[in-house]
Amino acid sequence: MFLIFRIIRRTIALALLVVIVLPLYIGGKVWYTANHTKPVASDAIIVLGAAQFDGVPSPVLEARLLEAKRIFEAKLAPRILTVGSRAPGDRTTEAASGFYWLVDHGVSRKYVDSIPYGRDTLASTESYVSVMKKLNLASAIIVTDQYHCLRAITMAEDLKISATCAPTKTGPA
Repeated sequence: MFLIFRIIRRTIALALLVVIVLPLYIGGKVWYTANHTKPVASDAIIVLGAAQFDGVPSPVLEARLLEAKRIFEAKLAPRILTVGSRAPGDRTTEAASGFYWLVDHGVSRKYVDSIPYGRDTLASTESYVSVMKKLNLASAIIVTDQYHCLRAITMAEDLKISATCAPTKTGPA
């Protein structure tokens, strides 16, 4: 009988570990990355896509573009890659919207490339990593929302790109 109670206690302890401790650990890691990451000099700045409305960046995408422009002007990377496909019914892509916003706001088009693929973080990451490898680029500063940094960095590093994150400092996200 004592053995059964011991097994039950251990099972409950394991369940509590999985249900309480693991989410707290993961949440803490996401929070820490969001609040303690700093971009380092890299080969390219990656602007992950977000909604755009007929070529006009949404407030979320515009905040990312502002941060990318700031980093570019600080000379942490020599080029910017905007990433993102189009949603059904869209006339343009997130990447094109970002490209034209940057050019309209003073970044020379020779320093900006548009990668019109990727409707989610993984597809976008696979798209820009493919382009980076063709261009012999090995490191990136990923511009995205604070709590998206850990996931974006992890995906890039899984595909053999050295990555840091520059979380947005403005905008709704």
